[in-house]
Amino acid sequence: MTEQTEQKIFKGTTTVGVTFKDGVVIAADKRASFSTFIASREVEKIQVVGDRVAMTMAGGVGDAQTLVRIMKAELALYKYSRGQEMSIKGAATLLANVLQGNKYFPYLVQMIVAGFDVQPRLFDLDPLGGLMEERYVSTGSGSVVAYGVLDDYFKDGMSQDDAVRLAVKAVSSAMKRDSATGDGIDALVVTEKGIKRFSKDEVKNFLAK
Repeated sequence: MTEQTEQKIFKGTTTVGVTFKDGVVIAADKRASFSTFIASREVEKIQVVGDRVAMTMAGGVGDAQTLVRIMKAELALYKYSRGQEMSIKGAATLLANVLQGNKYFPYLVQMIVAGFDVQPRLFDLDPLGGLMEERYVSTGSGSVVAYGVLDDYFKDGMSQDDAVRLAVKAVSSAMKRDSATGDGIDALVVTEKGIKRFSKDEVKNFLAK
């Protein structure tokens, strides 16, 4: 497979994760593209896979959806067999092991695992199972633009509102420069209390501030 062919098969997107003092925010655009063709404008790239853990998807749609199904099943089995939730690091390591175990026929994805166990946790995973814990992260074709915003405005110990505002602003900035990113922004926050997904109007209000 040539580099040119790979670029046509890989799907564009922008996903972002930001930690704050009480939790973690993840945000993503809603466009699915195939080269220059917009395949969908309503893709949910943020998937809840546990009571206090969520994932973002960037890359091949089928590969990403398969990994989400695997994670939902494995985390549910762990919860019912152990009587407690798997730690966020444990969930991220599980996904990294799945990716590493398939490196000769890899899942063409880059994913973020975010959640809260005893503290906010945020992990970045590459297609071959590389696993890095981050304070903030972005994946996808628009991540170069998003990182410009994150690098300038991220601060340790931010409030929830500031973290949400930063995450959606980073995705919004990518939408202005990356043609594969667009058609709205999804955002949710994970804290000790659980997961809250923001409505379209709430996201617009954060962008307007």
